[in-house]
Amino acid sequence: MSFDEMDVSTIWMDGEFVDWDDAQIHVLSHGLHYGTGIFEGVRCYDTVDGPAIFRWDEHLQRLYDSAKPYEMEIGYTPEELTDATLELLRREGLSSCYIRPIAFYGYDSLGVSPGNCPTQIAIAAWPWGTYLGEEAIERGVKVKVASWRKHASSQVPTNAKTTGLYVNSMLAGEEARRHGYAEAIVLDKEGYVAEGPGENLFLVRDGEISTPALSQSILDGITRQSVVRIARDLGYTVHDQATISRGELHTADELFFSGTAAEVTPIRQVDNVEIGSGSRGTITEEIQSRFFEIVEEAPDEYADWFTFVE
Repeated sequence: MSFDEMDVSTIWMDGEFVDWDDAQIHVLSHGLHYGTGIFEGVRCYDTVDGPAIFRWDEHLQRLYDSAKPYEMEIGYTPEELTDATLELLRREGLSSCYIRPIAFYGYDSLGVSPGNCPTQIAIAAWPWGTYLGEEAIERGVKVKVASWRKHASSQVPTNAKTTGLYVNSMLAGEEARRHGYAEAIVLDKEGYVAEGPGENLFLVRDGEISTPALSQSILDGITRQSVVRIARDLGYTVHDQATISRGELHTADELFFSGTAAEVTPIRQVDNVEIGSGSRGTITEEIQSRFFEIVEEAPDEYADWFTFVE
């Protein structure tokens, strides 16, 4: 669904609520030319106790942490950004939605150095359903190992969620889609499994769960952290600093993606190889079911994961 088809009208930008169509920047903004921006993707769920943002504090902390290697001053406190986001959701009347905070170097000069370019910041929110399609949640998706490799942490700060770095994700994902796959898997510079273009990856074998280590140039996903805790709470052994070879993907009992957009999405095929039974695995289904149960019910044992709108 395009933005023009959505009933959204307001964006918070640089301290003010502005009309959606008026949230504009100069074409010579530094962030547009050099990818010098940072962002987050966050979901708000319509829980039984009302709309609540999922793990907002962790996402907000990562936004501030992402700013550090770029020496970017956000200019607002976490409390101010929280208040702005909650007010935005109230104004838009959104109970279930996707939230996009973004900060970037704006308009002043156009050398590679941002120099005196101001830091601009905006927060938008809109309805967004299942990222890879409703069918994917039950049946799983077919993915392709990309020919594009993930950049190394010695080249760019892979622990920062930076706008420019997602060119790598776009190339990998579009390559997969051109070949008839729903998504890609990206390997690191050594050829080990890193992650999806916008998702972390989990592998199940012999009843135990593994996910690539932070040293594999992956983003430390908030949903990844959530899945690790959920799986351990369910009694599973989770190896969250694993090294996974490409060949291990093909011999896995189960595979699944995690991410704010993807939530928990099974993988039923890698390249031309069917994974497990070729459908959602039992452990994946259990974790997925518990995840959706948590975001719908906001139970007491996970109360600190929710920031309620009202």
